[in-house]
Amino acid sequence: MTNILVVDDSPTIRRMVRAALAPVGETRFVEAETGLEAIERLAFAPVALIVLDLNMPDMHGIEVLKFVRAHESYRGIPVLVLTTRQDDASRAAALGAGATAYVTKPFAPATLAGEARRLLASGGVGAGR
Repeated sequence: MTNILVVDDSPTIRRMVRAALAPVGETRFVEAETGLEAIERLAFAPVALIVLDLNMPDMHGIEVLKFVRAHESYRGIPVLVLTTRQDDASRAAALGAGATAYVTKPFAPATLAGEARRLLASGGVGAGR
């Protein structure tokens, strides 16, 4: 069973991500509403992929990403940033901080599932798209 951590302050987006990624395979979803909650979830459940929003109330997604990349236990986990930010500066900041992929909202479920499959198959961080 593959654990995917979905981090977004919107319950609707978390449901949409779960629905889009359900066909990816035998997955179990771990959810977090805030950046701090995401960090806590990482300590309790090993995850194979993180789907991370950038705009959250307590801690920006870039800070969560930097935390993940700074810790040996987590740095190999692929991180797919899923955000409303479509500007080049946000994309560059996320990829520069270690995002493995970058998808903007609104998203096509097939696009999100394809990126997730690609990242899960790669088994770790790599050049972001």
